[in-house]
Amino acid sequence: MTEAAQKSLWRVRDFRRYAGADAISKFGSEVSLVALPLTAALTLHASPFQVGLLTAAEMVAFLLVGLPAGAWVDRMRRRPVLVAADVVRALALLSIPAAAVPGVLDLPQLYAVALVNGLCTVFFDVAHQSYLPSIVGREDLARGHGTLAANQSLAQLAGPGIGGWLVQALTAPIAVVADALSYAGSALLLLGVRADEKPGGRDVRGGGRLWSEIAEGLLFVAGQPVLRRVAAVGALMMLSFGLWSATVPLYLVREVGTSPGAYGTLLSAGAVGGVAGAWLAPRVAARLGTGRAMYAAAWAATVCTAPLALTAAGPRLLILPVALAAAGVATTVFSVAQGAYRQSICPPHLLGRLSATMRFLMWGPTPLGGLLAGTLGQLAGVRVAFWAACGAYTLAHLPVLLAPRIREVS
Repeated sequence: MTEAAQKSLWRVRDFRRYAGADAISKFGSEVSLVALPLTAALTLHASPFQVGLLTAAEMVAFLLVGLPAGAWVDRMRRRPVLVAADVVRALALLSIPAAAVPGVLDLPQLYAVALVNGLCTVFFDVAHQSYLPSIVGREDLARGHGTLAANQSLAQLAGPGIGGWLVQALTAPIAVVADALSYAGSALLLLGVRADEKPGGRDVRGGGRLWSEIAEGLLFVAGQPVLRRVAAVGALMMLSFGLWSATVPLYLVREVGTSPGAYGTLLSAGAVGGVAGAWLAPRVAARLGTGRAMYAAAWAATVCTAPLALTAAGPRLLILPVALAAAGVATTVFSVAQGAYRQSICPPHLLGRLSATMRFLMWGPTPLGGLLAGTLGQLAGVRVAFWAACGAYTLAHLPVLLAPRIREVS
């Protein structure tokens, strides 16, 4: 561990810029998480199936380029990839208010922006995770991941609530500007990072051939029993996220009758637990060990999400923020522990491919969740689709719970 890392990660200039870019970018993304579906539902009067298509359009990129993105990123320096992705996302999102003001915004444009945003996010996320070991070193990965998890939780705490009130005050399309500005700010901060990194280039281990390199990442995950279980949990979590993203805006705003501002505030409540989880995660892992931390967090997440399906108008509306806050602690501890574990066992030349492979396996089901939510909402009603989303969320950690030997992982 470097002397600077021993004192504080925040005293490392590159880490401050890297984590700062991550924080403001995630904040903007949380605003769009509210503003984009509400643009479809309130401004363009989309049906449940059309809102499901919007979720699928943004997430299908993980299926289309999720695997080759890792091999490509391993051949390049990460910072230019991060900056380019931020710039393209900012420009794409700015096209929404630009079209909404003269009244020419339509669903095809919204789908196109979601697709472009998703494609850029795939490359950004792969490069972003692969960049962290170049900045903090392997010996400090748990603390680095804890900081990124805290950023995510703080963004989830503030972003949806602010996004909801921006939608209520300015309309949903105009609220998207906040996300575009966050990507621009992220790009500027990343331009100042000077960490020494070396791209993998044409790795002789994979013969320099794209599909050989992709296969190397897949085989690495396939040969790691813990990673296989973690990927299965992630896949179920993201299937439920696809269901959730396409269903909850319609359920809370149309069925329950909450305002856009109240809707965003309700979603923010779940991040309170995430902030606590980000603080607790390194301490829990240090005390229990990585495996026991993951196993305990999986049990806690399952128990805490079980009441979500009872959410309804009136006093039962409080079930949603309370359950999400409690689950946020557990899922954040699980996320930080598995993130540090998988990077600690991965060879440096495979970092990009490991990140891409795990994201492909974990995020791949998300568009299917969006389509399933849209279909259920259209055929059986939004309430049934909401119940399905809650059920999937509750069952997501079963692959780890059914493998108690994970507790032995150090």
